[in-house]
Amino acid sequence: MGRVLHETPNPPLSSSTEGATTSSTSVMKTLNGSHHFKITGYSQSKGMGVGKYIASDMFMVGGYLWAVYFYPDGKSPEDNAAYVSLFIALASEGTGVRALFELTLLDQSGKQRHKVHSHFGRTLESGPYTLKYRGSMGYKRFFRRTLLEQSDYLKNDCLSVHCSVGVVTSHTEGPKFYSIAVPPSRIGHHFGQLLKIGKGTDVSFEVDGEVFYAHKLVLAARSPVFRAQLFGPMKEQNTKQIKVEDIEAPVFKALLHFMYWDSLPDMQELTGLDSKWVTTLMSQHLLAAADRYGLERLRLLCESNLCEDVTINTAATTLALAEQHHCFQLKAVCLKFVAVPENLRAVMQTDGFVYLKESCPSVMTELLEYVARVIEHSMYVCKHGIEPIFDGSDANGRRVKQRL
Repeated sequence: MGRVLHETPNPPLSSSTEGATTSSTSVMKTLNGSHHFKITGYSQSKGMGVGKYIASDMFMVGGYLWAVYFYPDGKSPEDNAAYVSLFIALASEGTGVRALFELTLLDQSGKQRHKVHSHFGRTLESGPYTLKYRGSMGYKRFFRRTLLEQSDYLKNDCLSVHCSVGVVTSHTEGPKFYSIAVPPSRIGHHFGQLLKIGKGTDVSFEVDGEVFYAHKLVLAARSPVFRAQLFGPMKEQNTKQIKVEDIEAPVFKALLHFMYWDSLPDMQELTGLDSKWVTTLMSQHLLAAADRYGLERLRLLCESNLCEDVTINTAATTLALAEQHHCFQLKAVCLKFVAVPENLRAVMQTDGFVYLKESCPSVMTELLEYVARVIEHSMYVCKHGIEPIFDGSDANGRRVKQRL
């Protein structure tokens, strides 16, 4: 019979490590964050019903979203609305999230006698809470309602709550035997130099009287439109020199710069004009070019830049551009800006507003609806002196805060 060979599942340590003493450390860390939640119109929130709550805006701590829930009539039916309840809830998808919390009702008399309920100091007794999605931490009987309404915590029908959340994380650290510094990627620089030097170009573009040289493979790799134009079954008959219509030369030059460098050029240096308006105008034209050639990242870069520069003189033109090229985030920013009454009057006097009416008549209806909502919201706040409480429920029938 032949010999039977037995494999060793774990090979023995080499002589250099055999018998050596090694070590590792488990590190527990708490990532802390806080949120201030102001509740106006407290008296009008009474009577919402037991288990119904007002929610704060969501805030991020430790990589998870959280929200504060205030129950004006309490959370438990057995308390018969004798107490207000206050909780912090996990609003992100997650299971086994370990957290600590602190809820503070601020004294508005200036005496600094805040009502503080903290779990941070009791970690040795019970440890952190373990939560899953929509799990919450807090107090059903945070404050007896009759006492709250006679206290300095309530001022001008307003309550002020400060909450802190600490997300507990852990990881194990071992000895580091070596460390090698890795430089950042320079692929954009290398391709940019390829364009700058112009060596090996095999296609040229005539744009508004100027000629630009490029590399087919680079353009095809970056743009699905150029890929079809240069290598697809319906490719241009003359791919040596292509004439480009409806794009100005500086815009096409900026487009090529992005495709090689993967970054935007200095618009003022590119055009030779020292003006903020030039940067905005170039971003508008470049957004249209990016949409034309299927360059999604460039389109979003231009959209982001234009969002930061919505003014009386640019709002209408940018709104029309956003509608024509399906830039929904940019469109929302423009609508919100124009709908403000004092902005609307000024924007209507611009040439851009005339262009908006002629080129995108459907947007005018949306703008009117948005203006109506802004006016309705302002009238409600003026009438009641509070932020409105919107009716809405989550999947469990609990009250949630909706956004305009």
